[in-house]
Amino acid sequence: MSSATLVVQTAFLGDVVLTTPLLSAVAAHHGPVDVVTTPLAAPLLETHPSVRNVIAYDKRGGDRGWTGLRKLARRLRAEQYKRAYLPHRSLRTAALSVLARIPSRIGFSGRWSFLYTVARPKPALGHESDRLLALADEAPGAYPPHLRPTAEDERVVADVLAEIGLDGGVPFVALAPGSIWGSKRWPYYPELAHRLAAKGMPVVVVGGPADADEGSQIVAAVAAAQRVVATSTCGQLTLRQSAALIARAALLVTNDSAPLHLATAMGTRIVALFGPTVTEFGFGPLRAGDVALGLDGLQCRPCSPHGPQRCPLGHHRCMRELTVEAVTRAIEDLGALRRRS
Repeated sequence: MSSATLVVQTAFLGDVVLTTPLLSAVAAHHGPVDVVTTPLAAPLLETHPSVRNVIAYDKRGGDRGWTGLRKLARRLRAEQYKRAYLPHRSLRTAALSVLARIPSRIGFSGRWSFLYTVARPKPALGHESDRLLALADEAPGAYPPHLRPTAEDERVVADVLAEIGLDGGVPFVALAPGSIWGSKRWPYYPELAHRLAAKGMPVVVVGGPADADEGSQIVAAVAAAQRVVATSTCGQLTLRQSAALIARAALLVTNDSAPLHLATAMGTRIVALFGPTVTEFGFGPLRAGDVALGLDGLQCRPCSPHGPQRCPLGHHRCMRELTVEAVTRAIEDLGALRRRS
C-alpha cells in the first residue's frame, strides 16, 4: 500500500539533513512518508523512522532533463499520493508534483508557488531546519534534525577506530576539511591537527573521496607530533557510517558544509568555521553551546549565499585570518581537551 504523503527534497546534502525535522512533523500527522531525494542523500533517509520509502532522483545524471522528470512523474502518479510537501523552491520540484497529479501540493511562497495548492510564507529568520518546519505549520524546535545509522554502520566504525587504538571510548576530535565550495575551505586543518596532537588528542578526518589528499596531509601533520594516533576516513566510509563516526567524536571541527549538519543530527558538539558565508543565513550550529567562528568586520563578508569557488577579491581573508589559535581556544572552551591536557 502506498504512502499517502510525498516529500520532495533534491537540494544539497546539508539541506536534506535539515529537512529531517519536517519529515518527522509530516509523519506525525499523516504517517510515514515517501521521499524523493538525490542518490547521494538517499541512504541517509532510508533508515529514518519517519520514512517509508526513498526514491532516488538523479537530476544531474541519468534522470536529467525533461525526459527524466516525466519518467519520475509517471512513477509517482502510479502511487496516487494525496499530498506533497515541497521544501525546495524550484521549478523542477513544483513541475514534478503537478505532473504526478498530486492533488494537494504544499510549498513556500515564491516564484513557482502558482503551481502549488497551498503556498506558505517561509520565515526570513531562524535556523533553516525550523524554517522548513513552517511548511507543516509546526513551531520552531518542535522536531530536531535526526539520522539513524544501522547496527552494521556502527560495527564498521567501531572496527575502524579499534584498528588505530580508539576503542573503549577513547576520546578524539573529528575534522571535516571539505566543501564543494572552494572558498569555504579553511586552510589550516593540518596545523590544527598538529596542535591537537601536541595536546594528546587523537584526530580522525571525515570526508569524501575529493578530500582524500587533504586527509593525508592532516594525518601526516599529526604523525610529525609523534605522540598520538590519527587516521583519515575520507572516501572510505558511507555517509551513514560517517555520521556514526561523528557521533562517537568528542567534537567536530568543520567548515560550513554538510558534516556540520551530520553532527547536529547525531548530537555531537561542533566548532564550525564560517568564511564567505554567515550563520545569519540559517545554516549554522543549531544547539546552544555549539560554536560558530568567523572573522567579523570584513566589508566583503558575506560574499554570496553559498560561497564561491574562489575569493572574488583574491585575498580570502575571511578564512586566512581565522587563526589556529582561535579554533584551538574554542575547542578548549568546550572542554574537549580537558581529559587529555
